Amino acid sequence: MNGVVIIDKPSGLTSHDVVNRVRRILGQKAVGHLGTLDPSATGVLPLVVGNFTRLAQFFTHSDKKYEGAIRFGFATDTYDAEGEPISPQVEVTLNIEELRSLAAEFVGMRQQMPPPFSAKKIAGVPAYKLARKQKPVELKAAEVEIRELTILGVSGERATFRAHVSSGTYLRSIAHELGQKLGCGAHLAELRRTAVADFSVENAHSLEELAAAMKQGSVESMFIHPRMLLPQMPSVTANEDILGHIRAGRAVNLPDMSRAPQVKVFCGQRELVAIANRIAGTLFHPSIVFSVHTESLVKNHSRQD
Repeated sequence: MNGVVIIDKPSGLTSHDVVNRVRRILGQKAVGHLGTLDPSATGVLPLVVGNFTRLAQFFTHSDKKYEGAIRFGFATDTYDAEGEPISPQVEVTLNIEELRSLAAEFVGMRQQMPPPFSAKKIAGVPAYKLARKQKPVELKAAEVEIRELTILGVSGERATFRAHVSSGTYLRSIAHELGQKLGCGAHLAELRRTAVADFSVENAHSLEELAAAMKQGSVESMFIHPRMLLPQMPSVTANEDILGHIRAGRAVNLPDMSRAPQVKVFCGQRELVAIANRIAGTLFHPSIVFSVHTESLVKNHSRQD
């Protein structure tokens, strides 16, 4: 079974917890995710299954979109609601125009300091493990891009927001820094990821829905159609002779006039056989071969047919 399925991660589970559950549901060991979500966060968690785990390399730097809420009045050691307060709680009266003005200052390329409780590694050890043991956490700022940070509304001490950010951006750090700028402290109260690359929450399914579909024998309906994957790459349908060469790892001529550096090679409409790199003209060499003999079970969701 090869495919990509988008899970709507519930709060309280780590991304690895979700991966383990999907492994049990599908009876498939080869399952991975395309970007960690904090346990308290919900939303889009794309999973790659079977040979499609090899697609993960194409999503390393994918943009992400979020919606959430920031609680002003005190900061926490984890920069979110799971942590311990590290500043006295103060009463705040939020001005939406002031917040929007401050949020606008974050948009663009910037150096961001990750939270001390994060998966960033220090000498090979995740920072959160050191922080839990109250050991020094010396993280370095990383360059990130914030494409959008919009304050949607305010209510009491909370502000809701929408964000579009580059890979590696911490919304917890944004919340923390906004609190510093206002001088009252703040932390991330809620977070929901609405998109990763071209995968959106509209494509997502709950773990319960996936399990039910597996029992009913219709789990393939939960998978993204492979022609919808990596839309920047044109799709090419090859005949059996060409497919035989591709499966053997040989260079072939493909009927593609797009001049794109890479193409997705299909057998029929649904079986993604390989990703091929252009050598020159219409000559391509397979860089990743997913299918050797059998047809993938990956099918399109009914609304994509």
